[in-house]
Amino acid sequence: MSNRGLSAGMTVHVIQRGNNKARIFESARDSALYLEWLGEAAATYGLAVHAYVLMTNHIHLLCSLANKNSLARTMQSLGIRYTRYFNAAQTRTGTLWEGRFRSCVIDSDAYFIGCSRYIEMNPVRAGLAASPDVYRWSSYKANALGRADALLTRHETYLRLGSDDEARRSAYRAVFDESSLALDERLRAATNRGIGLDEVDHIRKVGRPRKAA
Repeated sequence: MSNRGLSAGMTVHVIQRGNNKARIFESARDSALYLEWLGEAAATYGLAVHAYVLMTNHIHLLCSLANKNSLARTMQSLGIRYTRYFNAAQTRTGTLWEGRFRSCVIDSDAYFIGCSRYIEMNPVRAGLAASPDVYRWSSYKANALGRADALLTRHETYLRLGSDDEARRSAYRAVFDESSLALDERLRAATNRGIGLDEVDHIRKVGRPRKAA
C-alpha cells in the first residue's frame, strides 16, 4: 500500500522480507539492534508499534500512524541504518531487502487482535518455537505476560480487553487458544497484495465459480 492510501490514525500490518528470502538476522545482537533502532525511528516519525516479530528472513509489525508518512519514513530510516550495519558486520554489499515493505490496513477490533495473534504465532507456525512464550524476538511476552517492552504502545483495542492489566493479559492469552486459520490466510493475502481485508473478500467472492442451477 502506498502513502496515498494511508492517513493519520490508521493501523496497519507490515511485512518486510530479506532479498531472495535471505537471512536478515544472524545473531542476537542483530535482532537487538534492529528493535532498538526501530524504536528510535518510530519515535522520530510518529509510528506506534503494537506487536512485532523478527523471523530469520523477514519481519512483521502491527502499528499505527501519527501521519500518512509515519510508516514510510520509519521503515526507510530503519532500513538504511540496519543495512549499513548488517553489510559491515557480514562483509557483504548490496541490497538487504526485497523491495519496499508491504502493508494492509487493519480497521476493526476483531482484525486487530487476530492480526496481533497472527504476528506472534509466526515462530510457532515456522517450527522455531513450541509456543509463542518461548520465542525471544516478539511482542508476545509483553502483550500476554506483562513483560516490560519500551518499544510497544498499547492500542485502544487492546485496552478494551479488560478493566485492568491482568484482565487484558488473560483475555489476550485466551485468543491464542482459538483457531484462526481463515483470518490468518486473509491477513496474509491482504498484506502481500497491499490491499484491505474487505478487498480480499471481494476478490474471493467474485472469483468463486457459480453453482449450477
